[in-house]
Amino acid sequence: MLDDRKSAVLRAVVQSYIETAQPVGSANVAQAPGVEVSPATVRNYFSELENLEFIMQPHTSSGRLPTEKGYKYYIENLMPVYTLSRKEGLELTEALKQNNEEHRAVKSLAKAVAEMAQNAAVVGIGSHDSYYTGLSNLFAQPEFKDWNRIVSLSDVLDKMDEVLAKLRSVRFEQPTVLIGADCPFGSLCGSVVVSLPPGYMIGILGPMRMDYAQATAIMKKIQLLISEKKYDET
Repeated sequence: MLDDRKSAVLRAVVQSYIETAQPVGSANVAQAPGVEVSPATVRNYFSELENLEFIMQPHTSSGRLPTEKGYKYYIENLMPVYTLSRKEGLELTEALKQNNEEHRAVKSLAKAVAEMAQNAAVVGIGSHDSYYTGLSNLFAQPEFKDWNRIVSLSDVLDKMDEVLAKLRSVRFEQPTVLIGADCPFGSLCGSVVVSLPPGYMIGILGPMRMDYAQATAIMKKIQLLISEKKYDET
């Protein structure tokens, strides 16, 4: 486990990078809650966190980025609880109410999720059907301006049915983060997925630099809404 000061530095790097998609400098981190030391001291912490492989420096004289290991540590130990706003909660509720037929209702919900998270939303329906929306949000992320990365992700999307079939074979009782090497959509990506009754799986798919706190809160709200939803089966 990291001590409090190193934890605060790592938290500041991850949260700043999620917000800006830019390498994070020592002057920025020095002002973060729980850090509050000089930039020179922050650079010393940077060196220690680099040695532990929690952060990396993409270019000499640039700021730092979280590594996959750094993201995982943040998610497991440092990530704050995100509380959905009343507006966000109502948007999800209204999306689910738009249709009493369960397949269409879940697809409507996925569209709302994609817009809210500004990433893609994926749905596994039953044992064979799959649905995804919000790819334009995903490809608009800075990480996918590189054509090679777009091609790599497109290859995964071409196999979406196969990927979702594998995910449906696992029961995710709680919103679960799958990131980097653990993410079936590709090592450049992150996702938060949850299983839903009866026989559904829904997830948010984004770059590894995605807001996991918000995505987890959205998935928890969806679990609650689905558990309360009464479908008209006539």
